[in-house]
Amino acid sequence: MPTKADIKRLAKPIKLKIRRGDKVMIIAGKDKGQVGFVAAVSAKEGKVIVLKDNPDNPEQPLPLNQVIKHRKAKSQGERSARIALPAPLHISNVMVLDPKTGQPSRVGRKKEGDKLVRYAKKSGSVIKVEESK
Repeated sequence: MPTKADIKRLAKPIKLKIRRGDKVMIIAGKDKGQVGFVAAVSAKEGKVIVLKDNPDNPEQPLPLNQVIKHRKAKSQGERSARIALPAPLHISNVMVLDPKTGQPSRVGRKKEGDKLVRYAKKSGSVIKVEESK
């Protein structure tokens, strides 16, 4: 009888059509229509964290779908603060932007040579992952 570890090893990995670094548009929720990039992907939960570029400070991107957390002062000299944190979005609420047109598009997979590549179904152009962020 196979053990739990054997079953996990034999299980197929979760394949998602959205990867870290993709330019995406939020299509549902309070930030509908906003454009940003994927900072993190959780395949098991099916969620992504989306950030957008900050024109004032390029090294500190702004969170999309942000939530405010209140932090209480722990000592006399410390101040209480309201911290904006990015909340995860479900993968179904974001769409990858077509590299050719900049419009949201569905993603497909096709073989090019011996590699499996992602492509935008709207224009047929291949989606390249940018891992710069």
